[in-house]
Amino acid sequence: MIRAVLSDWGHTLFDTAGSVVFLERWAAERGLAATTRRISSLYHSAFAQSRSADELAQGRDKSAERHRECWLSLWAELDRELPGAAEALYAFETSAEGWVPFPDTASFLRALDSHGVPLVIVSDVPFDLRPIFDHYGLLHHVHRFFLSGEHGTVKAEGQLFRLALESLGLRPDEVLMVGDNPSNDGHAVLHGIRTLLLPLPLSGAPRGLADVIKLL
Repeated sequence: MIRAVLSDWGHTLFDTAGSVVFLERWAAERGLAATTRRISSLYHSAFAQSRSADELAQGRDKSAERHRECWLSLWAELDRELPGAAEALYAFETSAEGWVPFPDTASFLRALDSHGVPLVIVSDVPFDLRPIFDHYGLLHHVHRFFLSGEHGTVKAEGQLFRLALESLGLRPDEVLMVGDNPSNDGHAVLHGIRTLLLPLPLSGAPRGLADVIKLL
């Protein structure tokens, strides 16, 4: 029986759907020439690279300084074509305005509440997610947060999962982990936690979170 859900945050419950539009607007305001197609290509190429095992191994999510350094490096080609864009994009993507819940996120969180199943956010992120959840009126749905930047460790190292289980007072077989990245979320299975990995999201489309409720 599933008695609690652990969930990733970025690209699982929230999306950066507005980043390409932000870059287009930012470039236009500065008279910088770049097509939507080119901006989208550069952005999504960097995003794909960011999910590689080599990138994740750099430990960027353990500290704000390392996180900023790694992302500015990933966006180096974008910054060469649009000088200053990397810094602007970083500020945007670490703010509440840079993230939006997927269309089915709120209903998913309400469904967990109605089932009496607590939600614990376990995320590799060096900045505080609470203001972002609060910005969208969703903070009260979250039982606890275990964030890499607050504990100096990432999911692949296991400690975040152990802390989450201890906070709930539950065994690994009593919880479900929901995420999108096998390179970090997938490590939950090594700790006996059944894990549901969602495919990469389509911008603006429901995330398929109703499938999680069916597993409860």
